[in-house]
Amino acid sequence: MDPSIVSALSAILGSLVGGSASIAAAWFTQKGQNQRELLGTKIHRREVLYAEFITECSRLTADALARTLESPATLVHIYALLNQIRLIASDEVVAAAQSAMDEILEQYFEPNMSLTELRKIATSHGSDPLQAFSEACRKELDQIQRDYLVR
Repeated sequence: MDPSIVSALSAILGSLVGGSASIAAAWFTQKGQNQRELLGTKIHRREVLYAEFITECSRLTADALARTLESPATLVHIYALLNQIRLIASDEVVAAAQSAMDEILEQYFEPNMSLTELRKIATSHGSDPLQAFSEACRKELDQIQRDYLVR
């Protein structure tokens, strides 16, 4: 075979291999970047939803300690949040959210507390109806990040 043909074929094959490697590297880089963005969006969406649920439950907890349930409409927003959580959360987070809701509803049907009783609850650091929910959320978010790192 003519040496000039061998040189030309070597140059062409070298260019193809080099170009293919560049394309493959760019593809893998873009794929990784897309996965990181998707993970960030997924985590952010959950954090916002969970924070809103915690805020609303906290408000309702304080309300339930001082009042009876005057209108079912008071609970509409929290039920909407709970159902949004059901769409994206793990079973553990959903169960903890449902448990927090049940505690709040029970409190609405208990006798109202006096300011002295409220003070005792506030200073005793007693049962927090949202503690299990918060811990389940943190565990879930940590697991999502760990699952991504394993890939």
